[in-house]
Amino acid sequence: MILRLPKPALSKRAFSLLNPTARSHTNRIFDPVRFPNDLHTLTMLNAADNRALITMWSARHCQACQDIRPLILRLIRDEKLGQREGGLGFVEVEMDAPGIGDLAVQFRIASMPTLLAFSRQEAQFDTSLTRPEEMRDEDLLSDWLVNEARRGGRAGGGGGGW
Repeated sequence: MILRLPKPALSKRAFSLLNPTARSHTNRIFDPVRFPNDLHTLTMLNAADNRALITMWSARHCQACQDIRPLILRLIRDEKLGQREGGLGFVEVEMDAPGIGDLAVQFRIASMPTLLAFSRQEAQFDTSLTRPEEMRDEDLLSDWLVNEARRGGRAGGGGGGW
């Protein structure tokens, strides 16, 4: 007599992990990066999902950063900008955290705030935004986010990853 066990039902999450085409392209907001390895992990996770990762390089004492953060969060989280184009990940990189200074040099961060997108773990230097007045322009910022989401997991725009 052969005992046959019923097949366990796959949860929606387990199915999406096993089936890359079933992954949702929802936008994701991550906790701020305070250690270099955390940024590396997030670039890998987003690359695996063919999702662009938007990084905002900032510090607590930077008033322009504090002004721009809510606008970016509203566009990505609340208005779901870029989600139709493949989704966006967003993380703030805290420049005043220990060890982040070396990353700032590696990724050519010369001012705060800076918005730098990663596609397939490759920093998109050619498309980064470094001027707060550009970031405060909602139309320009919206277009930039949508373009980075379209690029998603496709490299291009100038780079250098890890």
